[in-house]
Amino acid sequence: MNFFTADMCDEHHEDVQVLEHIFKEYGKREKFRGKVVTIKLDEDNRGLIDLLKEDGKGKVAVVDVESKFCAVVGENLMLMAEKNGWEGIIINGYVRDVHITKNIDVGLLALGTCPKRSKKISPSQREVELRFGGVVFKDGMEIFADHDGVIVK
Repeated sequence: MNFFTADMCDEHHEDVQVLEHIFKEYGKREKFRGKVVTIKLDEDNRGLIDLLKEDGKGKVAVVDVESKFCAVVGENLMLMAEKNGWEGIIINGYVRDVHITKNIDVGLLALGTCPKRSKKISPSQREVELRFGGVVFKDGMEIFADHDGVIVK
């Protein structure tokens, strides 16, 4: 991938948003880019499962989890994302199975880890504006992630 977020910030400083550096890397792919696809969850990850079953080529799933302290992505969802060509997943929430997810070729950024998954059943919302980490995410925006950080334009 031929981009560097630092250079992009220098060249387009007025056109980019920078995600606060509170997210940690849990996937194998440390550099990724793609079109934003948003989804909002309240613990229940069934909507995210449906999303990751779709063709993800050139796309990054951006996930906001309302009730944050449970894992919404682990080994199974990462394998599904890899199989369907997703570039990355950014989660305002938690993940698990990181000893395995770090070997799956998809970018994965999250706040941290939690071994618990949710048993709660609640609807998800797709294609909604999300706000977290100092950034506003909308479907179709472009996202770029590397070792220096994550930018959205």
